[in-house]
Amino acid sequence: MRNLSGDYIVEFVLVGFPTSPPLQLLLFALFLAIFLLTLLENALIVSTIWLTPSLHRPMYFFLGHLSFLELWYINVTVPRLLGAFLTREHRVSYVGCMTQLYFFIALACTECVLLAVMAYDRYLAICEPLRYPSLMPFSMATRLAAFSWGSGFFSSMMKLLFISRLSYCGSNIINHFFCDISPLLNLTCSNKEQAELVDFLLALVMILLPLLAVVSSYAAIIATILRIPTAQGRHKAFSTCASHLAVVVIYYSSTLFTYARPRAMYTFNHSKVVSVLYTVIVPFLNPAIYCLRNQEVKDALRKTVLARCPCSRDIPDWCAIKPDKKGTVS
Repeated sequence: MRNLSGDYIVEFVLVGFPTSPPLQLLLFALFLAIFLLTLLENALIVSTIWLTPSLHRPMYFFLGHLSFLELWYINVTVPRLLGAFLTREHRVSYVGCMTQLYFFIALACTECVLLAVMAYDRYLAICEPLRYPSLMPFSMATRLAAFSWGSGFFSSMMKLLFISRLSYCGSNIINHFFCDISPLLNLTCSNKEQAELVDFLLALVMILLPLLAVVSSYAAIIATILRIPTAQGRHKAFSTCASHLAVVVIYYSSTLFTYARPRAMYTFNHSKVVSVLYTVIVPFLNPAIYCLRNQEVKDALRKTVLARCPCSRDIPDWCAIKPDKKGTVS
């Protein structure tokens, strides 16, 4: 990639988390453990939904896409951060920085839209239960998932088109642990108004519009749940969307805190900490939230793991062993 000035940008320097060597090793171990557990959790959910016919429904179809997205999302930022902890190598090439930025924005925007689609699916299931099969057939779920991925990657391409055309001069130090929009815009020495306008407009479309869809869907869901006469019925209806609501609150609160604040409140040190929340912690927590709140997913995961565990074949099925009339087991 080449800037309009004609100069080639060789590399940027990602500051990351500058600490003492012992603390660097501690952070490496912590992030490595979270990284590996996140890969394992999300891979288990994707494979479980794929292998369990009873989960081949729109709700779990979207959950599978979310877990598949999280697998790639955490791979965009964490491996380079882990390498920096060990080698203290903080340099990244211009092309490598722009590539990381593209996939980070693409996956972040895709997740925003996908969470809105999942909220709409829960709205149809709770507010229109009788018409749900006709309103959300598998073909419609497939189209909505494809739209989520397509819109995310398209918006990222548009943002990168304007950011990569900027000229960079002076300092090449990025006070972050990955290449993000705001730190790069602060380094440019050319007119960045057009790039900032495109970034702002696409943020409105890809963050605020999905958020409005989520809020509208849950407003209708809550109104419908409150009209259910029995407490058991209200609890059962709310339990189907509680896990998704928890994920939405965590993801959108951290994202809005980072990207929707006035510039006067913006400090990179605080933003780095918050960025860890939605780039590392959210992908790590999502599978746990869905599994703890959803009995179907827990049962399917248990069956999937036990079916592939060699030791489980040697364990007798005690539920199938029944005593005979004389009181002995057979």
